[in-house]
Amino acid sequence: MEKRTAVTRVGLTVAAALPALVLRLTGTHPPPVVATLVYGLGVLAAAVVLMWASETARADISGALALALLALIAVLPEYAVDLYYAYAAGHRPEYTAYAAANMTGANRLLIGVGWAVVVLAFALATRRRGRGRHGRSSARRDVTLYPAHRIELGYLSLAAVVAFVPPLADEIGWYVSIPLLAIYVAYILRIARGGPDTAEEPMGVAAYFTALPAVPRRLATCGGFVFGAVIVFASAEPFAEALVHLGTSAGIDRFLLVQWLAPLASEAPELIVATVYAWRLRDADGIGALLSSKVNQWTLLIGTLPFAYRAGGGAWSLPLDARQAEEVLLTAAQTVLGLGFLIDLVFRRWEAAVLFVLFAIQFAIPSEQARLVLAGIYLAAGFTVLITKHRALAAAMSTALRPPASR
Repeated sequence: MEKRTAVTRVGLTVAAALPALVLRLTGTHPPPVVATLVYGLGVLAAAVVLMWASETARADISGALALALLALIAVLPEYAVDLYYAYAAGHRPEYTAYAAANMTGANRLLIGVGWAVVVLAFALATRRRGRGRHGRSSARRDVTLYPAHRIELGYLSLAAVVAFVPPLADEIGWYVSIPLLAIYVAYILRIARGGPDTAEEPMGVAAYFTALPAVPRRLATCGGFVFGAVIVFASAEPFAEALVHLGTSAGIDRFLLVQWLAPLASEAPELIVATVYAWRLRDADGIGALLSSKVNQWTLLIGTLPFAYRAGGGAWSLPLDARQAEEVLLTAAQTVLGLGFLIDLVFRRWEAAVLFVLFAIQFAIPSEQARLVLAGIYLAAGFTVLITKHRALAAAMSTALRPPASR
């Protein structure tokens, strides 16, 4: 890409993000409709910048680590909102339910909607272009992950086991945080040793930045990550609040707004990035970004909630009432089925449809009994799939836990 074109695109994207930053810094509170539009545009612009930074970073670090950084930075608003709820719960008990609600909503949205949207975007892109990246007809191709994604799948398998402890104990305790945080640290250390990744040629603005000399390229990468993180952090929470105000005026339950509308705003950047990847026929990168995000939310996010609760004046364990224990159980069960579908590195369209339909059912039948039945369906299907694909599960665990090959 020519310099002039790249600079123009970057300038337009930054200009789209700045109104959100100005509103946040000046403390201006526009009407909910205006706030939703301005902050929503800021989230969208930040997602584009983060995608450019992630692609450029592949020239200097492993592709898996670049996607992990992208996933972590893009989900910072989710961390900020959820940790705030946990902190406030330490001295305001009514906020305890919000912390678990926000976390479970974000995780179920990620798998039930995010993964399915990637498959849909990839299917539409292959049909529109007629031919896939390997030069053959791809109208019926499923999403395919790279072998390196077994690392994420292996660590998600470990976290999936630990995540069943909170609903059984009716609390997210410090004894759960320790293994979850250890899994996340081990995951980051493992992918950081993967070396540079050059399997995919960058496109558009990222191609221009990648072609720069090392120093300006790395400055552009760092600047993109920092700018994207700042805009996401500045935009997502007021965007969520604007949605809450709009929903409240329509008579929607506040608990449901915290569980679904706030995560919808905070998950938007990574969902947009993953969708764009899939639309550009980079299906492995699209689902890989969301898979990495699932790993960090199912380990780092859950693991830090008890410490935020303690810092706010509570005990060392974040309590869960009966409703929240059911929500965590349902989310853990959904994780098992999602893991089962991805474990063989092929995400089929019918599998994405199953995840989406099961996700949608909970809104049609929102009762306690329905949640438990749905969790049972997730678990029965998930364990059946994992048993059928036990060799793929063993391969994922082996890849995740063994040291990387020396170069």
